[in-house]
Amino acid sequence: MDIVMPQLGETVTEGTVTVWHKKVGDAVKADEILFEVSTDKVETEVQAPADGVLAEISVEEGTTVDVGTTLAILAEAGGHVAAAPAASPTPKAETPAARAPAARPAGSDRLDATGQPLSPVVRRLLAEHGIDAGAITGTGRDNRITRRDVLAAIPAVAHGGGEVIRLSRIRKQIGDHMVRSKATSPHVLQAVEANFHAVEKARTAHGDDWRAKAGFGLTYLPFIARATIEAIAEFPRVNASIDGDNLVVHGRVNLGIAVDLGFEGLMVPVILEAQTLSVADLARAIRDVATGARDGKLGADDYAGGTYTLSNSGPFGTLITAPVINQPQVAILSTDGVRKKPVVIEAPNGDSIAIRPVGVLAQSFDHRAFDGAYSAAFLNRLREILEQTDWSLALG
Repeated sequence: MDIVMPQLGETVTEGTVTVWHKKVGDAVKADEILFEVSTDKVETEVQAPADGVLAEISVEEGTTVDVGTTLAILAEAGGHVAAAPAASPTPKAETPAARAPAARPAGSDRLDATGQPLSPVVRRLLAEHGIDAGAITGTGRDNRITRRDVLAAIPAVAHGGGEVIRLSRIRKQIGDHMVRSKATSPHVLQAVEANFHAVEKARTAHGDDWRAKAGFGLTYLPFIARATIEAIAEFPRVNASIDGDNLVVHGRVNLGIAVDLGFEGLMVPVILEAQTLSVADLARAIRDVATGARDGKLGADDYAGGTYTLSNSGPFGTLITAPVINQPQVAILSTDGVRKKPVVIEAPNGDSIAIRPVGVLAQSFDHRAFDGAYSAAFLNRLREILEQTDWSLALG
């Protein structure tokens, strides 16, 4: 049986084998973790599809290949390979001695201090940074040194009084994705100020009860998410994707939530069918996907299918952010810091000034999909929904 690079997301075309949890000759059980894969979207563990013996590994750790590429061959327990390579129609039986790693001289760069084999990517990293494998404690299978172990062992390099920090794989992939997005989509930024007084009234009225029952605080984000979904219903082209020369307007709102992983990068898990969720449902869903992303508990499916994305820098008190579109979507909304400001209150008997919580909502959009007037009308409607809705009633 051929073990191939899986399709991890609709737009993912390649993946990198980061860790093999089995070696040639090992017995494998169905649903047992066989290897790990990383893409520009996700890092995930891949399970064995059936019982058998790992007869061959074709792609070493650290190698990037196209989706569908054969990575390994899983034989039946008796040694028969169900789907052998074309060049080997009659698999050669392997003896235990043949399966064992070849003996090498002490100090060989292909073995660590305990005699475990080193993958090509680990050997390369060790050589690049002049690190002795014997100085590293491996965390992989059978204490094998992994790429992560080497990266963790690379000392900070003094440079002009500061330090040089090697970019992680995720950081580089995020950068590549952002560069492709800017090169693909003609980005335009528009922003409006929104008065969050109605939202704050609901948070004040229900916040304590919510925290007691839910176990976490009620932020502005689920209210913004619900208002965004309602505005999309009136301006559906915001919730769309570019497919070649076509604009695909989606009937469902699969809401991407940008989640900060600190120095590890940024991931965008997706809340499917978000148009069916209430404010309370959205609050729980946003909490769940954010926690899952930070804990590394989400799979590839949790990051697939997004149609519109929210990026929330608000907790850091930002004024305005110009977010980069998450391809192939056509728009992304940044929610920035909410601060108390003097606001003119219009009334039949005259204007007055009051202190209100005010924040900026900034949308980057793909000018191929629609024009500034459409985006501006969408943002204006989003602001109206936030300011005019009885959110206490909606929350209840």
